[in-house]
Amino acid sequence: MTFSTLSALSPLDGRYAAKLDPLRPLMSEFGFMHRRVQVEVAWFIALSDAGFEQFKPLSPGARTYLLGLVKNFSEADAQAIKTIEKTTNHDVKAVEYWIKSKFEARPELERASEFVHFACTSEDINNTSHALQLRSARDVVLLPALDKIMLKLRDMAHAYAATPMLSRTHGQTASPTTVGKEIANVLVRLQAACDRIASVKLLAKMNGAVGNYNAHLSAWPDFDWEAFSKKVIETPEPLGLGLNFQPYSIQIEPHDYMAELFDAVARTNTILIDLSRDIWGYVSLGYFKQRLKAGEIGSSTMPHKVNPIDFENAEGNLGLANALLRHLSEKLPVSRWQRDLTDSTVLRNMGVALGYSLLAYTSFMTGLNKLEINEEALADDLNAAWEVLAEPIQTVMRRYGVQGAYEKLKEVTRGKTVTAQALHALIDSLEIPQADKDRLLAMTPASYIGKATELARRV
Repeated sequence: MTFSTLSALSPLDGRYAAKLDPLRPLMSEFGFMHRRVQVEVAWFIALSDAGFEQFKPLSPGARTYLLGLVKNFSEADAQAIKTIEKTTNHDVKAVEYWIKSKFEARPELERASEFVHFACTSEDINNTSHALQLRSARDVVLLPALDKIMLKLRDMAHAYAATPMLSRTHGQTASPTTVGKEIANVLVRLQAACDRIASVKLLAKMNGAVGNYNAHLSAWPDFDWEAFSKKVIETPEPLGLGLNFQPYSIQIEPHDYMAELFDAVARTNTILIDLSRDIWGYVSLGYFKQRLKAGEIGSSTMPHKVNPIDFENAEGNLGLANALLRHLSEKLPVSRWQRDLTDSTVLRNMGVALGYSLLAYTSFMTGLNKLEINEEALADDLNAAWEVLAEPIQTVMRRYGVQGAYEKLKEVTRGKTVTAQALHALIDSLEIPQADKDRLLAMTPASYIGKATELARRV
């Protein structure tokens, strides 16, 4: 069978392929190769500046050419590396050979070709490349997608800050709130979660086969290889990598920062699962309507239906993302002795985990943009729930020491249909100041919203 979006095993490369375009150049095998080339080139150029007699500083023209290999890396280049790998059966060695092949007819570079991948273990290249991939995926794709969601939620929180809504705790009617305040609650959670994603320091090591600079020191025993490695890792791009130096490792970087990052993304996804389910419920209650799209069909047999499919799609893909993210965060920090290879195949699925996240964010944003508030449905629910005013009435009664306030309200409201007239009669009978009676008599379920409007507008 010919590979196409129809024959792809993963829906990320099949049905939803177009929605994952921003992530594909970064987290695919192409993206991994691209970053490997970047790391090898940065290390090579840095070695030329280290002061070694055997490797003089490269000329400006050679530096520009080398950086161009990174900047202009193409799918054809990646395919050439894959062709070399058929012979080497080693992906990092294939990258090394490809770079050396680019030195042909350039005597300055040919003379220095043995300094490509000098003293490096494959994992020196791989762990730095993974960190570069994750930085791009986080900063260029995921966080901007989440920012769009948060901006939309902020607009909704402000727009509906004063739109009253009946709360439901345990599925039962409860003290009213506003639509904007409930959105603001989630927005604040998302902001904190995204801050955690952004604050994770991306670590990298370049210290040899078991983390001790063994090979490095065998070549130049008196050279400060640790300081050199740190400089390459922390110097900003393009001459360095712009990452954070990991001073202690076995053959592999311990991956604790990856676990922290993936956990942070999973926590963010969990918040969005929570909101997806709530909005689904509000659509079911009629609090939100969904804008119609010409030609779209909600059901193959029920033509009236407009289903909240975007939030269902988001919830499902967020669940898939979190299953993978949690496996990554639990598995990656565990490696037998100085290393085993179980992390390698797992790491190749980082893009899948983040891809399901991005797909969910896209669906969620599509759903948000379809929503329209249904103030009539909101008002109808509030007008049918006068029992929620039992709370303020008994609270005022308790303020003035009326004995058994809670019990009296429980007697007339619990499990009963409560009318405005019945509550007003109770209020009129109370021995409390007239000003407080008047305030309670003027209160409606729609006006009993506390500081909800203020809180919503403040986010």
